[in-house]
Amino acid sequence: MINYKYLGITFLATLVIAYSQIKNKTEARTEKTADKTILISGYPIKPVAISKVKITDNFWLPIIKKVQEKTIEYAIQKCTEEGRFENFLIAGGVKKGTVKGKMPFDDSDVYKIIEGASNSLISSPDPKLEVLLDSLIAIIKIAQEKDGYLTTWRTINPAKPPADWVKVDKGVRWEYMNMSHEEYNAGHMYEAAAVHFKATGKRNFLDIALKNADFFVKTFGEGNGQILAVPGHQIIETGLVKLYEITGKKDYLKLAKFFLDHRGDSNKKENYKEYAQDHKPVVQQDEVVGHAVRAVYMYAGMTDIAAIYKHKSYREAVDKLWNNMVEKKIYVTGGIGAKHDGEAFGANYELPNLTAYNETCAAIGSVYWNNRLFNFTGDVKYNDLLERTMYNAVISGMSLKGTEFFYPNPLESDGKYKFNMGACTRSGWFDCSCCPTNLIRFIPAIPGLIYAQEKETLFVNLYMSNNADISLANNKLKISQETNYPWDGKVKLDINPEKASVFTIKLRVPGWARNEVMPGGLYSYKDKSTALPTLIINGKKQDAVITNGYFVINRKWNKGDKIEVNFPMGIREVIASEKIAEDQNKIALEYGPLVYAVEEADNADVDGITVNSKTSLKVTVQPDLLHGVHVIQGSNDEKKFTAIPYYSWSNRGIGKMKVWLPKKE
Repeated sequence: MINYKYLGITFLATLVIAYSQIKNKTEARTEKTADKTILISGYPIKPVAISKVKITDNFWLPIIKKVQEKTIEYAIQKCTEEGRFENFLIAGGVKKGTVKGKMPFDDSDVYKIIEGASNSLISSPDPKLEVLLDSLIAIIKIAQEKDGYLTTWRTINPAKPPADWVKVDKGVRWEYMNMSHEEYNAGHMYEAAAVHFKATGKRNFLDIALKNADFFVKTFGEGNGQILAVPGHQIIETGLVKLYEITGKKDYLKLAKFFLDHRGDSNKKENYKEYAQDHKPVVQQDEVVGHAVRAVYMYAGMTDIAAIYKHKSYREAVDKLWNNMVEKKIYVTGGIGAKHDGEAFGANYELPNLTAYNETCAAIGSVYWNNRLFNFTGDVKYNDLLERTMYNAVISGMSLKGTEFFYPNPLESDGKYKFNMGACTRSGWFDCSCCPTNLIRFIPAIPGLIYAQEKETLFVNLYMSNNADISLANNKLKISQETNYPWDGKVKLDINPEKASVFTIKLRVPGWARNEVMPGGLYSYKDKSTALPTLIINGKKQDAVITNGYFVINRKWNKGDKIEVNFPMGIREVIASEKIAEDQNKIALEYGPLVYAVEEADNADVDGITVNSKTSLKVTVQPDLLHGVHVIQGSNDEKKFTAIPYYSWSNRGIGKMKVWLPKKE
């Protein structure tokens, strides 16, 4: 639980107490109305909600609890120190001052913290945290203008943006939307308000978001007096869809589609070109380009539209874009975005290691996109990539303490190149703090990725210990999962249906257990494993066949039925496509879903480490190292080396690191 030491003693607490009581500006309807929620979904496959899954896992539970107990509070402290909350009060006229902070999207950090805390409330109810969120929401409401507009820096002084790269001319709304981030702030607000409403049943934040969304509906379009424009930094599209799912108001869905339909339209207010995926209509795009975070947020929105409208052209476009990404523009960790310049995808096969960008936000955006694609299609490949990205490119973004962060996530470090916004290791915070707050909103939502259902079919997508209550079309069941994944490939599941009945369980066989590094073929295993996954039901080994990446079990299930699966784990050597110049004559090491790296903290001569056909490799358990990890011990011509899971590197000071090791016979 958060210790709330800041409540009552810090500047934030002063603001909460003083201003959450201001009449006429902060009164909000907080009655619980969750039972009236519409919750429309255009996806055939539905995730099993966070509220229905209780994590007990030795790997993921500590990470989730770290965010709940430490990172959320830490981020609130940082946002207080940097004036994120104060901006809302200044914008609302109850405090005097100039805009605080250095980014036009600082408001979004507040929204993301509320979203993460709301996801936390779903799985770990906490009355004090709920009260704190109500206070923060009251502060947000103070800044909202009468017509619904809400971007604090514009309201405080539209002629003086916090960053010099945000252009102004007349000092009015919607100037230079590519960098103003007004719609980006709104999108994160919608996403957060939707989660808060689902978590608490309260309308206080939702009503703020709906008022703002109604204002957007009136402002943008092709009617008289409306603005023909599209967002600079995408995310309002998925946020609008979330509001549509709750309210059923089609205006929100139509506006999301409008924003997407008019990218590449030369007649609109501004043209952002390739940097913001505005170089051609979205249905004609077939290569992932430009700012990687903007891109995957947009692709997630396109997938929403493809699913809800059953839109063939949108579906074909997202398929082409995804294929281009996994076949030509992705790192072995699942990270995306090769270039610091523009935080962008590079050219096909441009995947440098030392200067890799791989923004944490881009990895999280990729997970959101892949989850949608799975819910749309049921194809195993999307969860294969989602898993790889989560275990490697996402959680590497946060230190084991939970209070230091990577913005970029390279695959190599020389200990000198300051890749992380001026640092060689994780930093406590950033002027642009999108990545820490994105981790906060995402990690507590992980329980919602484990299971999904479609009619009478239950998908088991991720493996982590948990207990879940699941509703299929004609039955309810309790399921418990016990595993030491990712250190061990053995998984036990207890199935307890409310009534004995026939239904289907589809257990994902991870790509690495099917001799596939990841979809797309950009990387492959040097040698094929002959060890096959096994399936046991009620103590009897099954002659199981892997069908499209799943163990598919259709039978009559009874209370007390048990499933055991085993995905044989071993050290795997990965080689890259010959088209990735920098990775030629090199190998990367994997164990299960984890990519490994050699780090100077364990190896005095990182640059001297090589592998060859005589190199012996073994896994050893190190319970006291890096919060408990399995390491790979290598021995080669009397030279020894140690490799650790990539996500855990740079927790012991600055030093060299490599994922790709040279081959030398």
